[in-house]
Amino acid sequence: MAHPDSLEAVQRLIEYRFKNPHLLDAALTHASVAEHRLSSNERLEFLGDAILGLVICEELYARFPDYLEGDMTHIKSVVVSRDTCANVTNRLGIMDHLSLGKGITGGAAIPTSLAACAYEALVGAIYLDGGLEPARAFILRHMAAEIDRVEAGEHLRNYKSMLQQHAQRELGATPHYEVLDEKGPDHAKAFEVAVLIRGRLFPSAWGPSKKAAEQQAAMEALRELGLLENDSNEVTE
Repeated sequence: MAHPDSLEAVQRLIEYRFKNPHLLDAALTHASVAEHRLSSNERLEFLGDAILGLVICEELYARFPDYLEGDMTHIKSVVVSRDTCANVTNRLGIMDHLSLGKGITGGAAIPTSLAACAYEALVGAIYLDGGLEPARAFILRHMAAEIDRVEAGEHLRNYKSMLQQHAQRELGATPHYEVLDEKGPDHAKAFEVAVLIRGRLFPSAWGPSKKAAEQQAAMEALRELGLLENDSNEVTE
């Protein structure tokens, strides 16, 4: 069982006070130190993973009404990733209060997956203790900034998504990508792709793969439509 001081400290860190402290204790108990795996945080982790996905999906759906399924899926996959969950756990200082077996605390670096599991277990514990709203508040208190980071840093550079949103919203059409040419040996081919929207063919672009060429062609179309300022960046992936 976690030390009472740890239970108190974690409640302050997560800004939530448990009605049933045994749930918090279970969330902080790793299988390496539990008397039985059923007494560890693994079951809470399983539940918390589902609650986290639900809350993030609902938030993305409400926050980005113009985003397509693929756009939201991309953002969600980064936000709920083990790296992101582990980063939140470490920022909060939760790992200092996790009950671990001596084999794990013997000086080696603690795996990212362990920190991520602790976060999901806490989500599950809060959900069981107080319901969905406290769990949602806990998740968004830290993950809202992660959503902003992913959306600003990655999604806005997805020219195909930007073009598709504009075309469907303003033109009532879906962009089509046509391969006009390809050159080079099989192991190092380059592709020329152009975007076609409602019969209008936009300037073509080359790329080291069809995917990269499509992104580059989408960028050219966005420029042509006046939606993107001149940018010398090339899309490589």
